[in-house]
Amino acid sequence: MYVQINTDNQIKSDAEANERLEQRIRSRLRRFERRLTHVELHVSDINGTKGGDDKRVSLEVRPTGHDPIAVHADAHRVEDAVSVAAEKAARALDHALGRIADVRGR
Repeated sequence: MYVQINTDNQIKSDAEANERLEQRIRSRLRRFERRLTHVELHVSDINGTKGGDDKRVSLEVRPTGHDPIAVHADAHRVEDAVSVAAEKAARALDHALGRIADVRGR
């Protein structure tokens, strides 16, 4: 599973911060790792210096042989938004891949 992290110019990003975010995503999506080809994370600051729950995370997961699944989350901290988005992605994957398994009779 390849993880790509993109940030806007309002978010401070370095290799260490990206590694922590990637580990957070991998730990939440571990059980789907063999079924995912690509995970793309977009982090933005929607309010700039105004504050509030202004960190927006968009997470797109691409299961092998299926349509991509995209989720979004907002929080005060990037790490919190990533955790919420990863949990949403896991639930969406459970639903989408579980439904496919039900149709196939597995």
